[in-house]
Amino acid sequence: MTDTQLVIIGSGPAGYTAAVYAARANLSPVVIAGSVTAGGELMNTTDVENYPGFPAGVQGPELMESMREQAEKFGAEVIYDDVATLKLEPGAHQIETALGARYTAQAVILATGSAYRELNLPNEKKLSGHGVSWCATCDGFFFRNQHIAVVGGGDSALEEATFLTRFASKVTLIHRRQELRASQAMQDRAAADEKLEYLLDSEVTEIHGEDSLTGLTVRNTVSGETSELPVTGLFVAIGSDPRTSLFGDQLSLRSDGYLNVEGRTSKTAVEGVFAAGDVIDSVYRQAITAAGSGCSAALDAEHYLADLDAVTKQAEAVAAEASQAPAPIAS
Repeated sequence: MTDTQLVIIGSGPAGYTAAVYAARANLSPVVIAGSVTAGGELMNTTDVENYPGFPAGVQGPELMESMREQAEKFGAEVIYDDVATLKLEPGAHQIETALGARYTAQAVILATGSAYRELNLPNEKKLSGHGVSWCATCDGFFFRNQHIAVVGGGDSALEEATFLTRFASKVTLIHRRQELRASQAMQDRAAADEKLEYLLDSEVTEIHGEDSLTGLTVRNTVSGETSELPVTGLFVAIGSDPRTSLFGDQLSLRSDGYLNVEGRTSKTAVEGVFAAGDVIDSVYRQAITAAGSGCSAALDAEHYLADLDAVTKQAEAVAAEASQAPAPIAS
């Protein structure tokens, strides 16, 4: 069992920023970054054009690697492992990893992020990696000169679709409504892409294929009519769900499933437990807002640990003074 002041669970912009601030405050944070998900969703993102300080843009993985290096430079320890069990007890939070490492932490920052949302259709999981994907930058290369479908209507969906036109012969964006949810800037960029076409007021009802994807059945949400779309690639970009399964039964969650924090702070319902990033943010969900909340969580944790240390030192001083007091004289 390793005793430590602070354990940060999760990485990405929130976790790594928290690690930078905590390490600079000499808290020697341990970052359990994940065995597969280290770096968070930005590891699957190509051009990041709206992160301050990069006028020419930056690749998502490059940005995450830089954050990790910066955290380690100041003394953070990054562990590529997953948390298996978490027991939140004020003053002595218990963490055990999948590889068997155990930690007792005075404070914990939860930066577990979110997970890709699925269509929940038959064959979706079966054909994952065989035509069905949730990561264009991971798998787009394998679909050169093929017809690809992207499901979704937000910024992420349009970013995936425009990225995939680099490889595909054609990309069809399928969205269940007539209006897209993506920003106007993203819509304008997509509209200029000659390889991208839209299938609006539509939803995928069936995924076809035995060993690999061969096509989709698409239903018009207005008329109810169905049609077949002969694609060999399907990229699902319909949003994410917060990763709270590790601690959802120990902390307060909002009605939408996101972790609840106190006002504008990062404080959760358990003393010494803080949260940052997409696990608490259902609205903005940007790299910069995640990084900002990671900063807030580290500062909140630093203040909490400083107060805890002050109380401990005061108690020790009182105990020492009591031990040195002369014994009463017997009458």
